[in-house]
Amino acid sequence: MAKAIMIQGTASNSGKSFLAAALCRIFRQDGLRAAPFKSQNMALNSFITAEGLEMGRAQAMQAEAAGVEPSVRMNPILLKPTSDMGSQVIVNGEVRGVMRAADYFRYKKELIPDILKAYRSLAEEYDVIVLEGAGSPAEINLKQDDIVNMGMARMAGAPVLLAGDIDRGGVFASLYGTAALLAEEERSLLKGMIINKFRGDPEILRPGLRQLEELTGKPVLGVVPMLPLRLEDEDSLSVQLEQGAGNGPVDVAVLRFPRISNFTDFLPLEQEPAFTVRYVRSRAELGSPDLVILPGTKNTMGDLLWMRQNGLEGAVLRLAGEGVPVLGICGGYQMLGEWLEDPEGVEEGGTLRGMGLLPVRTRFLPQKTRTQARGGAGELPGFFRCLSGLPLSGYEIHMGRTDFSAPVSPFCRLSPFGEGEKEDGACLGNVCGTYLHGLFDSGAARPLARALLEKKGIAWQEEDGPQSLAAWKEEQYELLAAGVRRSLDMEALYRILNEGV
Repeated sequence: MAKAIMIQGTASNSGKSFLAAALCRIFRQDGLRAAPFKSQNMALNSFITAEGLEMGRAQAMQAEAAGVEPSVRMNPILLKPTSDMGSQVIVNGEVRGVMRAADYFRYKKELIPDILKAYRSLAEEYDVIVLEGAGSPAEINLKQDDIVNMGMARMAGAPVLLAGDIDRGGVFASLYGTAALLAEEERSLLKGMIINKFRGDPEILRPGLRQLEELTGKPVLGVVPMLPLRLEDEDSLSVQLEQGAGNGPVDVAVLRFPRISNFTDFLPLEQEPAFTVRYVRSRAELGSPDLVILPGTKNTMGDLLWMRQNGLEGAVLRLAGEGVPVLGICGGYQMLGEWLEDPEGVEEGGTLRGMGLLPVRTRFLPQKTRTQARGGAGELPGFFRCLSGLPLSGYEIHMGRTDFSAPVSPFCRLSPFGEGEKEDGACLGNVCGTYLHGLFDSGAARPLARALLEKKGIAWQEEDGPQSLAAWKEEQYELLAAGVRRSLDMEALYRILNEGV
């Protein structure tokens, strides 16, 4: 059976996912077969496996760092919020239903057999399992029925390392307070602490580190600096959405819906030197971009109403009328159509007028489409002819069927894994929509950049292109692993791993 080690955090966004990814890569570098595991993940960024099953994007990223194929066993429970009070519950890659928070809280212990089956299956195949917690293990209102933090550590027999984010302030209080709120049995599983996201000279922390060790009786394994990396993050807390990326002459505005999902689609755009990518929430932030993208969302109807109420819909319609290219992906594609119909209450229920930029209608269905797919763009009209014939690969994940209400050019033809070829998306003039996530991973960023630069009258410089996405990711994983390895007491970490609990 595999050895185990677990990364927990004092709060959400403390860097657990990246630390776990770093350990996965470090163990791989050291000749061990490692696999990530997070029993329960709440995120709107998801990944579709080769079998057409859905899992958290963060665990897929960690699997990539470990050099292994992502599997739903690495994330047996995925919660995708549909509202402030409820989430879609996905178990072993399949939708189990939509539950209110209180109902799920009562139900979740019934999922322990699924969690243990997935974990034990991985433990039989790998040398090391790197577990990740969620939020904080010291949420005293949730601890009794915990299945993702100390509860999971007990089930796996995993020693725990507790990470605190110093960049947000109060790291000593949060580490000490978390340890103090743990029960004695839980505290016995805690084997060390990590200060994460530090800027500056770590020597100035030494007095505080010594006092923290004295107060908690637990060693501080190291101080990890704020590493200048951009990897796929798991939720809307991502700094990617706050800061955007790039400093190129082409202004790309991605609408930041309240329930934006799979925004990792746009990492390749952020690597293209021609682009500046911004995530916008208001009409004032939108301004006058060169390209508008409507991304995926977990609630198409709700987020379209949000756009309608805050003026973003009118602003996008004005830009489209002025010839600015508009691209919709998944839920964004659905919004661009004429009507959204939800007779079975999959989202908001009823019928909602769409933006009317594409002659398509969407009918929501309880069955979720989940598949990887390959194909190619068709002979496209208008601005998006720059993508004509482009080989494509990616995945679909949506609830709904979209049909043409008038003749229009499909965006592409796809062959979903295990199915025949089909048409996908629609393109009309400067407006285009598709269900295909991963469009830019396929290389669409380059021809888009060329066409947008030409539209602005700027000469294209071919030599300015970025490295391949795969090579860039490998470089990021290596830099992450090197930064964490340098910062942690790896001898102590391996001792904790080998001694277990």
